[in-house]
Amino acid sequence: QVQLVESGGGLVQPGGSLRLPCAASAIIFRPYTMGWYRQAPGNQRELVARITSGGSTNYADSVKGRFTIPRDNAKKTVYLQMNSLKPEDTAVYYCNARWEKSTYWGQGTQVTVSS
Repeated sequence: QVQLVESGGGLVQPGGSLRLPCAASAIIFRPYTMGWYRQAPGNQRELVARITSGGSTNYADSVKGRFTIPRDNAKKTVYLQMNSLKPEDTAVYYCNARWEKSTYWGQGTQVTVSS
């Protein structure tokens, strides 16, 4: 059974940093496009960042220059490195794996940016 397990969420002050790992199991990780999405209360889930199997990345305009999405194929893990966090980054962050017709989601991890 495929599992994506996110961790690393929590409470952080504005301007702080967090790194969210997403560990995958039961999939051949390398060909998957991996993404991070987020959903704030009352809002739709939105793409934050995505990295293809070849290492190409794209980011939401709101996080460009602050977030990065490295992946480690040997560890079957994708990360979301979040710097210069803002209160508007507060949301539940979800990991996504997508390849051909297969799509998987993690359970989400809460990130709260507040003083």
